[in-house]
Amino acid sequence: MYETHWGLPVISYLFLAGLGAGALTVSASVLLRGGGGGFGGKHFQIARYGALLAPLPLIIGTAMIVLELGTFQAAIENGEFLKLFRWINLFLTVNLSPMNIGSWALALCIIVSLVYAYTFLSSGAGVDDDKAGLRRKLAWISVPLGIVVAIYTGVLLGAMPSRPFWNSPVLALLFLVSALSTGVAGILILKAIFGHEGSAEDAKKDQSEYLLTSSDLLLLGFELVAIFLFLMFANLTIGAPAAAISVILPGGSLALVFWGGVVVLGLLLPALIELKYVLPTLLHKKPFVVPRGMEVLVSVIILIGGFLLRYVVVIAGQVTGPVGI
Repeated sequence: MYETHWGLPVISYLFLAGLGAGALTVSASVLLRGGGGGFGGKHFQIARYGALLAPLPLIIGTAMIVLELGTFQAAIENGEFLKLFRWINLFLTVNLSPMNIGSWALALCIIVSLVYAYTFLSSGAGVDDDKAGLRRKLAWISVPLGIVVAIYTGVLLGAMPSRPFWNSPVLALLFLVSALSTGVAGILILKAIFGHEGSAEDAKKDQSEYLLTSSDLLLLGFELVAIFLFLMFANLTIGAPAAAISVILPGGSLALVFWGGVVVLGLLLPALIELKYVLPTLLHKKPFVVPRGMEVLVSVIILIGGFLLRYVVVIAGQVTGPVGI
């Protein structure tokens, strides 16, 4: 067993950055489809919730990783306050390292998300308001930018070949799908809290909640597939990766958190609950209505599962130890 240097701040950063990037990507995607596509703008409010949510976790997560840098503690203890700004060095050079590319992408994502959120702040914001043009242009930028940041949180770990648990091409895919799923969950929570309760007739006219829930159900399924591929890749690789995943297999030190917290609680349980409400609408065209309390509960469970996924990955990559390359 090896010492763990990356703890809660790094885990929270990976989770919050993924949540913010996922919410931004989902919001922009819904806006681009709903503003001029087949939905005719009916899902503008969903895009608004995602836009207003996205900047907060991105900023908080970035602040946590910056404060985690050892230079902050050293600067405060030794009175060398110029060291507080050493993180700026990441932006003084441009290269193809995952850390540098990710830092630039994250900074741009925060800026774009703030301006994008600003276009939704007015109480009269709508599909054809005076900020519609700017909002649409930012949405086109936000989709690829959000995907890059969501993938980056996995690439950041996967780029370390000396850590066999992290060194998997599937990890970036897993973090991307999880980011989108948690982004949808965050939007559903805001909709449940700030949206108004509608009748069954209203549900027939506005299927935005069905769109989100059914999309999230698909994402949960894709996430289960990604986890299967992650395990299969490691198991079929001779040497360190196969040994590294033993920590999450039955009997491993993180097996309970992984299988109980991530797979069962964070994926299977919410998927089964969402399936219960999606199937009647999908098969029998019934109005899609989910109790507000259940909607919040399922979304919170998905967020917990997303956090536990980052926890397991970060801790497992450290306790399995480095190998020579």
